[in-house]
Amino acid sequence: MNTSLTRRGILAGLGAGATLAAVPAWARGHSMRRHNGPPIRVGFDEVSGEIIDLAVASGRRTVQGRSGHGIAVNGSVPGPLIRLREGQNVRLNVTNHLNEDTSIHWHGLLVPFQYDGVPGISFPGIKPHKTFTYDFPIRQSGTYWYHSHSHLQEQSGHYGPLIIEPAGAEPVSYDRDYILLLSEFTPLHPHFIMSRLRTGEGYFNDKLSSWTDKYPMSGAERRMWAEMRMLPTDIADVSAPTYTYLANGRGAEEGLEYLFRRGERIRLRIINGSAMTFFNLRIPGLPMTVIAADGQNVKPVEVDELQIATAETYDVIIEPGEADAYAIVAESMDRSGMALAMLANVPGAKAIVPALRDAPLLTMGDMGMNHGPTESDMAAGHNGHAGMDHGGGADANAVKSHSMDGMSMRDKSLLPPDVEIGPGLDMVSMAPVDKMGEPGIGLGDVKHRVLNYRMLSALEPNQDTREASRLLEIHLTGNMERYMWSFDGRMFSSVDDIPIRFAWNERVRVKLVNNTMMAHPIHLHGMFFELVNGESAMRQPRKNVVVVQPGASAQFDLTANEPGDWAFHCHLLYHMHGGMMQTVTVVGPGAAT
Repeated sequence: MNTSLTRRGILAGLGAGATLAAVPAWARGHSMRRHNGPPIRVGFDEVSGEIIDLAVASGRRTVQGRSGHGIAVNGSVPGPLIRLREGQNVRLNVTNHLNEDTSIHWHGLLVPFQYDGVPGISFPGIKPHKTFTYDFPIRQSGTYWYHSHSHLQEQSGHYGPLIIEPAGAEPVSYDRDYILLLSEFTPLHPHFIMSRLRTGEGYFNDKLSSWTDKYPMSGAERRMWAEMRMLPTDIADVSAPTYTYLANGRGAEEGLEYLFRRGERIRLRIINGSAMTFFNLRIPGLPMTVIAADGQNVKPVEVDELQIATAETYDVIIEPGEADAYAIVAESMDRSGMALAMLANVPGAKAIVPALRDAPLLTMGDMGMNHGPTESDMAAGHNGHAGMDHGGGADANAVKSHSMDGMSMRDKSLLPPDVEIGPGLDMVSMAPVDKMGEPGIGLGDVKHRVLNYRMLSALEPNQDTREASRLLEIHLTGNMERYMWSFDGRMFSSVDDIPIRFAWNERVRVKLVNNTMMAHPIHLHGMFFELVNGESAMRQPRKNVVVVQPGASAQFDLTANEPGDWAFHCHLLYHMHGGMMQTVTVVGPGAAT
């Protein structure tokens, strides 16, 4: 079942799949055509035990009156909740009923690399009408999820929640346990979306700026953006109305409801299973206490809002008050739409749903021309929000100082020599700084408490607090106009058998530098890392996804103690498919490096 496959072969396939010529005939310009498969159920059942059977099949999805092609696990989108227990063994039999290969990646789980579920890196994929068995011990607890790593299937519904109960007692008490899985629906086929993004990065952006719009920008600011051939409204590559935003597979009009009794403590497990969307989540009138990030316990911290990137998970505790209902609002980062659920004391009770807030605009800080905190601020352990305003235009002084030299943002001499200069790189951040203390695009000027990475602290002490033996700097690069994405200027399809290599048990500090104007959630398979966020080495929070803000840098410490080949990529689906992916190889104990 576990046959070998070279990276060269899969890369050739990926390169072909990235072109329109490789798109199936039925997906070329026919994405709105009604799909004739069986209807797919909305919501998810629960499965558990030591042997679990999963079936992947296509069908017809309908969300708020719109229908399109879908891929379901066990007949539903999302797929079933898989509930496991720390310390058990599990055998997952995955049967592929599609007419193309599929896969399942167990996001955040510590598994032998051959069961990680990434075709061409860790296993050959699951062929049509075949069954593959994943068999591994459960070595952790927390909130996770699973999804396909094949053919952009994640966009079509191939994902689901996964909860692992701890072997011992939970560090917090609660009365109810709910899952909120955020995602998107579109009737367009994902290959059609990818082909249009390659045609023009603004194809799905309905918030384009012009001389007649009402965005709060001066004439000088508009000329500056025009000089740079960039858009201050380029917050999300795909947004509403192309997307309908979902909560547990339901649109905002379809009535997802969580019941509660007054006085209860509710654990809400928030999973961002979207293809491309950052969500800003809040419950008006009700604070949230964050207790876990990416499945790992953190010291409780109370906030009123948090931004959750694609592939991140956060667990929060909420304690409803006297109101009959509270709205759980997950607003897309570009504020084009929202996912919605109701927390109700009485079935059917509704709370007032706030209107969408004004769309945010990018600033000079997002272009790598940052006048805010520096990396030395982070190293000194400064906490709280940085002073950047992402809610409006750049200040007059910034415009004055940068309006005439905007093209210097394309000065590739600023890059280190190991970054490959080519057509896939069109922007260079002039002065990237650490933004761990910022809450994310659009939230810098809100009046309430918003989560940022510097507020996170590990609940349990980290086991490896060694100082890193080396620094590995990786640049996030891209060409917006050509929709090409890469690490260090090299797209995955052009990187053949040249992985990032770590020695066994090596302690490495990785610095990610974002030379693009998009926020990137970078995910490492197979291992957790500790964010360098100003906490002591003992309390740095453990995660498997880190958001690197536009024009910013972010650092994490890694102990390379999981041998094998692992995927390392941006978790925005079309960025990964466009080339922002690499292989990380951890050499096993006793092997030569």
